[in-house]
Amino acid sequence: MKSRSTFGKRHLRHVFIVAATAALTLASSSAFAGWARGGTAYTGRGEYQGAHVGSCGGGSCSHAGGVENPWGHVATNSGTVTRTAPGQFSNSGTAYGPNGRSVQHAGDTSCAGGSCTHNGSATGPNGKTATGSDTVTRTAPGQYSSSGSVTGPNGNTSTHSASTNCAGYTCNRSGTVNTANGGTVNHSGSATSVAPGVVTTSGTATVTSGSHSTTVVGGGTVSSSTTVIAPAPVVTGTTVVAAPVIVPPPPPPSTTVVVAPPPAPSAVVVTPPPPPAKTVVVAPAPAPVKTVYVAPPPPAKTVYVVPPHRAVLIPGHWVGRFWIPAHWA
Repeated sequence: MKSRSTFGKRHLRHVFIVAATAALTLASSSAFAGWARGGTAYTGRGEYQGAHVGSCGGGSCSHAGGVENPWGHVATNSGTVTRTAPGQFSNSGTAYGPNGRSVQHAGDTSCAGGSCTHNGSATGPNGKTATGSDTVTRTAPGQYSSSGSVTGPNGNTSTHSASTNCAGYTCNRSGTVNTANGGTVNHSGSATSVAPGVVTTSGTATVTSGSHSTTVVGGGTVSSSTTVIAPAPVVTGTTVVAAPVIVPPPPPPSTTVVVAPPPAPSAVVVTPPPPPAKTVVVAPAPAPVKTVYVAPPPPAKTVYVVPPHRAVLIPGHWVGRFWIPAHWA
């Protein structure tokens, strides 16, 4: 019988291949030089294997991911985000459910002045479309607020708002959802970094419809090994309380490359490079003017012409140790 770790590795590799194939299809126009991630989530219903890959080039990023449930069914999602102008982005993609049905999604994001607004739509296999809009604003260092709405194919609209406050190693979030049928969902939660690569989470959601209210309390731990431990909740009356956290031993290391997931798309501000330094050419100083001294012309010489005389033969003779042959003079 195969061990639990062997079974998990086999399924994780299968999901990873599915996601990588989709990403390579999206990024076929450029070399695949991006990131990849795979991991396991342990829940009260069993293990969920997931993988996500992506690549960027030419102002666009393509991504694809897949999740396999404990029963072997796989759901995938792929898409592309393109920067169309400074602070402007567009996205599109397709999600496939375990039953093979697909949902087409697309949207546009605009960021300026510390705020980003996203408008998108999703069209199901029956051709019906739901639309939504969201705005996220940075109100102060570490503080953010968001609001938006979702309109279903039948025209019913739900609205939502939330705020996030981060300080030190903890981020707290709270918000409210007003459903189309008049109900409300109040939710709050926090995430705290307790050690390098380890984050603990906790949260509460209260659903109110008419005079009935149900509260769900949950929590978990996320480690850098991409393992998510999500305890199964225990229902007591109308209150759902999370069960104690049970951390199973992690599976042995896999040969699959595991990296951190990419951050959510955000405005990319590119600072233009400084202008090239100007070359200053310093002309050499002119050479000093040389003083030219003109010598006066020499005085005219008087030439004396010796009148010719008769040639005389001088016989050969000794001059010291040298013999002088006879010659005319």
